[in-house]
Amino acid sequence: MDTRRSTRLVAAAFAASLVAAGCGGDDDGAIPQSGERETATTEAATTTVAEAEALQILVTNDDGVGAAGIDALVAGLAEVEGVEVTVVAPATQQSATGGNATEGELVSAPSQTASGHEATAVEGFPADTIRVAFDDQGLTPDLVISGINEGQNLGPVVDASGTIGAARAAARGGVPALAVSQGVGDAPDYPAAVELVVAWLEENRDAVVAGELDAAVVLSLNVPTCTTGEVREVVEVPPATAGDAMGASDCASTVEGLTDDISAFANGFATLSEVPVEPAAAPAA
Repeated sequence: MDTRRSTRLVAAAFAASLVAAGCGGDDDGAIPQSGERETATTEAATTTVAEAEALQILVTNDDGVGAAGIDALVAGLAEVEGVEVTVVAPATQQSATGGNATEGELVSAPSQTASGHEATAVEGFPADTIRVAFDDQGLTPDLVISGINEGQNLGPVVDASGTIGAARAAARGGVPALAVSQGVGDAPDYPAAVELVVAWLEENRDAVVAGELDAAVVLSLNVPTCTTGEVREVVEVPPATAGDAMGASDCASTVEGLTDDISAFANGFATLSEVPVEPAAAPAA
């Protein structure tokens, strides 16, 4: 059993025993009936376990700690009951840095997101934020979410993405990771991505808590910014091997049967793809 969860369960049991022991101290001297003691103990234990088992989510990105996308994501996750969010993100814009990592000591400092959520800013690449969170801060999150990136990360561009790079670093550390990107547009529709992230979290929460989510791949969610119509639905498709990864989405499209992330995204679908933890080998010179 995971040591952290074992500690939580022991703490919950201890708290429950204290509640049971205190039941005999009523001012009127009445002795609680068996059912009353069992109910009080059960409720106390349930509450304690619920509090102790809050889902721990580490949020990072590649646009920098002050970016609008990460702020929208953190604000959305903060509204989800039983979730605790920690933010460790690059101090500055680090787009297109892939999985680059810094050798040696990393410098970090307390910071805030755009709306004031507490954060740690790291002087380094997106992947460096995972090292700071795991090694320097000793965090053991249940899940890492990287994003929300400004601009989609589809098909052949995923290896250049710092958003993906940070998620890959988390997965290498054994923690499941979701990379989230919002499609290009004059005003990126971050609320659309937040809504889908929260929906995905609610659907997969039990699997995350149970440690059943696969950390051998990174999940990449790309959400269109629609100028007409609205996001059609989420489709699970593989990353394309070629194509225009940075094109806009036609959310009024009625095309069906699309087989990769670029074509699905171009036709108004949000795409959920599995990305290998290790980038593709560079072609021989």
